Amino acid sequence: MTPDECRQHFEAARVARLATVAPDGSPHVVPIVFALEGDTVYHGVDAKPKRHTALQRLANLTAEPRAAVLADHYEEDWSALWWVRADGIAREVDPAGEEGRRALRRLVARHPQYAIRGRLIAIDVSRWTGWSAS
Repeated sequence: MTPDECRQHFEAARVARLATVAPDGSPHVVPIVFALEGDTVYHGVDAKPKRHTALQRLANLTAEPRAAVLADHYEEDWSALWWVRADGIAREVDPAGEEGRRALRRLVARHPQYAIRGRLIAIDVSRWTGWSAS
């Protein structure tokens, strides 16, 4: 897939998986909802109940900002399968700033039930990788 095809497929996905690296080097993967703007993936901590407020993904990104986000499509007709991975560097965005407000509008447009509870993360994608069966 070309980078443009990767972006198109990625944006069509409703959920993705965020992969980070823990301080001990172990992988950590969680499902996320997101909004895409160009080569930036936005993800916020939503208002759904969490086991605790010190989320591992946020601690991981603070210590090591490299991250990958994987979106995919599966169905029994394997000719329709695809996956896209966005590799990049994560940074925190102020939800009250211009970029943060724009990102939140995009998140709410994709997921109307979305309500940010805390931190907003931007992942600036440096590499798009993808595969499609068709």
